[in-house]
Amino acid sequence: MARIAGVDLPGGKRIEVGLTAIYGIGPWRARQILRKTGINRAVRVNDLREDDIVKLRETITRDYAVEGDLRKEVTLSIKRLIDTGTYRGLRHRRGLPVRGQRTKTNSRTRKGKRASIGRAKVKK
Repeated sequence: MARIAGVDLPGGKRIEVGLTAIYGIGPWRARQILRKTGINRAVRVNDLREDDIVKLRETITRDYAVEGDLRKEVTLSIKRLIDTGTYRGLRHRRGLPVRGQRTKTNSRTRKGKRASIGRAKVKK
């Protein structure tokens, strides 16, 4: 089992798919990394040689922001938007969709479960 950027890659999968387990690496970037390192994308993670793993590890840490660094970068970008009071920052703060989606219907992921009329507090 290969460990790259603090993530154990899934053993039975092709390296092209296995690299996507790392936060910040999708299918396109995985192919780009494999092209750069010269590793066949059909090779399984279990079948990688040690020198291939070292090549991958060095390329990823040198050329790309992944895992903790990337998460921190994204969090700081959102915090900056909120602190400066931009429209996008307000949407983040209120937990609403940020990129112009409609909110009358849909947007349940951002808004959460619906509160029905019957759930309002009743005064006694």
